[in-house]
Amino acid sequence: MTEQEPPKIEFPCDYPIKVISDNHDEARRKIVAVMEQHAGPLAEGCITERLSREGRFLSMTVTIVATGKEQLECIHVDLKATGVVKMVM
Repeated sequence: MTEQEPPKIEFPCDYPIKVISDNHDEARRKIVAVMEQHAGPLAEGCITERLSREGRFLSMTVTIVATGKEQLECIHVDLKATGVVKMVM
C-alpha cells in the first residue's frame, strides 16, 4: 500500500487558521495583532468566534490570504509565543 502525499497548496490563497485560547479580550487582541503583523489588515467578516460550553475557552477561526509556507510557520510560532494561545490548527 502506498502513502498518498498531502495536497499541495497553491499560494496565494484564502487560508483559515483556527486558534484556541482562554476567553478574554487580551487574547483576542494578541491573536488579531499576530495575524495582521503577518497577513496585513484583516478583511471584514474573516474572523469567526465560538466559546466553549462553559465559556472558559475561545475558538477563533481567522481566514487570511496566505502567501507561502514560511508565512504560515511564522504565524504559528508567534501565536504560540503570545502566552495566551493553547492550540493552533
